[in-house]
Amino acid sequence: MIAKLFPLDKNYILRQAQSAMLEQGIGLMKEEIIRSYVAYFNPLQLPESTYTTIITREEVPEASLSLLYAQLSGIYRLRFGSNQLELLFDGRSHFEKFQDDWTAALRLWMRQLGQDPAFIKSCLRLSFLYEHEQQAIWAENQAKRLINTFFEVKIIKRKGELKLLKA
Repeated sequence: MIAKLFPLDKNYILRQAQSAMLEQGIGLMKEEIIRSYVAYFNPLQLPESTYTTIITREEVPEASLSLLYAQLSGIYRLRFGSNQLELLFDGRSHFEKFQDDWTAALRLWMRQLGQDPAFIKSCLRLSFLYEHEQQAIWAENQAKRLINTFFEVKIIKRKGELKLLKA
């Protein structure tokens, strides 16, 4: 279950929908990282070493990507997480609607963040180009900082709990 990141984080259906989509969300993040890398650094898809490593890598460490996923999902709940449910007339449940909306927002945000070469490099270092733990920790912190700057939020750690604040 994704932790409560701010005092009004009470849309439990949205939190459950985001939790249920963790694996799919990480898969989407991987796709968008590759797409951003290709678009920004190798648009002709020439078979250079980095591109080959990214494409042929079968197992990617997902721990750091899951932390970025949790951060992005918390930001989404901060911005769009009203717990006032709307009337749905298309036959879907609120759970399904929240999953669809969250997937669209995650894809859009990853594409927007993918315009920054520093974000692309950080995500690659903590996933596809993972070499050692220290590099991944540095890359993860860099990616979190870039996300916080992009969305103009602050994450403060108090008494072991993370709190998400609008900057």
